Amino acid sequence: MPSASDDSKAAWSVREAPNPDGHNTCVTLLDSVHGLGPRMYELCRELYPICRSITGDGVRHTLDVVGKEIPLTRTEVPSGTQAFDWTVPLEWNVRDAYVLDATGRRVVDFNRSNLHVMSYSVPVDEVLTLDELRHHLLTMPDRPALVPYRTSYYEEGWAFCMSDDERNGLPDGTYRAVIDSTLEPGALTYGECVIPGATTDEVVISCHVCHPSLANDNLSGIAVVTHLARALAGRDLRYSYRLLFIPGTIGSIVWLSQHEEAVRRIRHGLVVAGVGDRAPFTYKRSRRGGADIDRAMAHVLRAGPDHQIVDFTPYGYDERQFCSPGFNLPFGRLSRSVHGEHPEYHTSADDLDFVTAAQLEQSLETIASVVDVLEGNRRYRNLQPDCEPQLGRRGLYRAVGGAVDSRSVEMGMLWVLNLSDGTNDLLEIADRAGLSFASIRQAAEALASHGLLAPLEGKE
Repeated sequence: MPSASDDSKAAWSVREAPNPDGHNTCVTLLDSVHGLGPRMYELCRELYPICRSITGDGVRHTLDVVGKEIPLTRTEVPSGTQAFDWTVPLEWNVRDAYVLDATGRRVVDFNRSNLHVMSYSVPVDEVLTLDELRHHLLTMPDRPALVPYRTSYYEEGWAFCMSDDERNGLPDGTYRAVIDSTLEPGALTYGECVIPGATTDEVVISCHVCHPSLANDNLSGIAVVTHLARALAGRDLRYSYRLLFIPGTIGSIVWLSQHEEAVRRIRHGLVVAGVGDRAPFTYKRSRRGGADIDRAMAHVLRAGPDHQIVDFTPYGYDERQFCSPGFNLPFGRLSRSVHGEHPEYHTSADDLDFVTAAQLEQSLETIASVVDVLEGNRRYRNLQPDCEPQLGRRGLYRAVGGAVDSRSVEMGMLWVLNLSDGTNDLLEIADRAGLSFASIRQAAEALASHGLLAPLEGKE
């Protein structure tokens, strides 16, 4: 289980060190992520050419790149390892693949796009007629100009993916199909970045690292989660944070099967996938439906751009594993375009032009805002509940004069005093008051500093 290199750790500590007094350089996490869109886009660009699958050197190469940005602990799980009802498959790697026509020209070429080979294709070197070859050519007649992304993880076979236009243009004759791949015992690889907080209770944020040259699904998730980790480092955190870079489906199943103790510590979870395109946000609630992550995300999205919030379904990304009935963890999912419901999904159209730096930055800001809510959400008890205390005499109105919206904070103090009977947390108060969580949190902290509120332990 090798860890990050010393150089990576040194760079991490230099980049993200806190002030000498122990406080963060930024008041909120949101403050610290502005302007990172271009850096996230460049990370997508660097990762784009790598051929990834659920196992293999492409995943390791991807984690190498991410490991230059944040310290990662890498885990190798051997092929054949049992994980609940699943088994870690053989490791797949591909070096080259192509189809030659009778003149020796590559009419399909892995080097032009790694989407041209169906993932987990077994090795092949055969001469075939056009009719025979067509059985191994996967296209999308409804989108004839695009190359599909296809896999065959758990059933041996081989195929090439190409545009329907190109397939229809192939002349009769003989063709040579070559896939220089290996499918043999190896390992499944995943990476973790753990950032300790004041408690061992964890917030887990996950992205998948198994897709090849698909910029939105899911290089966008890798880029956003990587830079979220950078922003979290060096901060005074209430929770500990675990950032997972795992192969889809089998990765989360394996991780859950091997982290019984960590699973018990999870208080909030989020899967990040497809967050770089121009579509509005779609947030998928956890199986519980009313978990704190669901409430926090709804609060943040209400104050932001267009979005939709949908109920949990047992179909999608890794949230369906974290939310399986045996675990029922409070995991939601943040995306933009819904998987399978936009024409670019799992095609060559999901390229670097499909994502933008601005959308990546907005996605990171949204998650940072949610983290700020989770970090600050508490229950308080009003220590002077018999009528309204005299705030002016305590200088509380003047104390918030420098606030971004001092009027909201002043109104927030009245709401916090009235509803802090030990049953309402700050997020509930913010929603009921129609005020931002930041205003309510600032109001509560001001009141507590003057002995009017006391934080309660309990629901976190």
